Amino acid sequence: MKWLELHIDTNHGGLETVETLLSTLGIDGLVIDDEEEFQDFLENNHQYWDYVDEDLEQSMRGKSRVTFYLPADETGFSKMGQVRIALAKLKQERSDCGSLLMTLENLEDADWENNWKQYYKPMEIGERLLVIPQWLQSEPKVKKLLSQGRVPLILDPGLTFGTGSHATTRLCLTALEQHIRGGERVLDLGCGSGILSIAALRLGAASATAVDIDDKCLTVAYENAALNGIGKDTYTVLVGDVLSDETARRQVGGGYQIVVANIVADVIKGLAPMVRSFLAEGGLFLCSGIIDDRAEEVADALRAAGLEILETRSAEGWFSYLCR
Repeated sequence: MKWLELHIDTNHGGLETVETLLSTLGIDGLVIDDEEEFQDFLENNHQYWDYVDEDLEQSMRGKSRVTFYLPADETGFSKMGQVRIALAKLKQERSDCGSLLMTLENLEDADWENNWKQYYKPMEIGERLLVIPQWLQSEPKVKKLLSQGRVPLILDPGLTFGTGSHATTRLCLTALEQHIRGGERVLDLGCGSGILSIAALRLGAASATAVDIDDKCLTVAYENAALNGIGKDTYTVLVGDVLSDETARRQVGGGYQIVVANIVADVIKGLAPMVRSFLAEGGLFLCSGIIDDRAEEVADALRAAGLEILETRSAEGWFSYLCR
């Protein structure tokens, strides 16, 4: 079935007016993009990131937009005409709702369901790993690389963030590949999709525990683990904040040969003084998600916590540290 995707550009103050106008025409199920809410979100959640893509900020600058969908048939085009007439009338009556420009795109159901898949390809990481989107397992190139000894790490990128495409994830995967010898217990803090802990198990770790503050990790990480033939006998996913919750820290426990945290600088600085409580004697702490202009600051915090930085890696303006 074909659809019409329509956008109405307004401003923050005009959003409610446009929503009301569409509602009176029987159009609900709206998608709202609002610059003020976007900026408020960034301001109130800045502890979770050190970098926001400039293109994303630019795309939201001065923008408040209402998006809605109509069937690409006689009924839909008729309804679009009603919206156009109502907007023209609103422009005459109000001058404080922005441009009220309406634009149109044609879509098909298949576009929504499948087109995003074209952006994901198999990725060779280091000397051993091969990250494979679930639907590409039978590709000739994938089969060839696996026949050459690559270790498969199968993911469903549609489930959540954490696919191996970001530089910080690749830095961690490369380090894990070099330091997983077999039989280790691994702790993945801020696990997201579970990619790092699942990779550790695929590389030979004996068991892994993954932790995140977002309860979506329970579904996503376990589903990605299942794609790789990994069950709950060796893989445990927990929800909690080890920085602020003593109960979560007790639940996680200690004795891990490798602790990995691909998060952000402030969280890594907070983890630094407590990470030894998670580590076994001689264990390794691998951290990433550190943007270049905060790299030295984080390194100083790691050293101040008594950790020795053994290896430093960087790529595309991001850093990772391997510590003992």
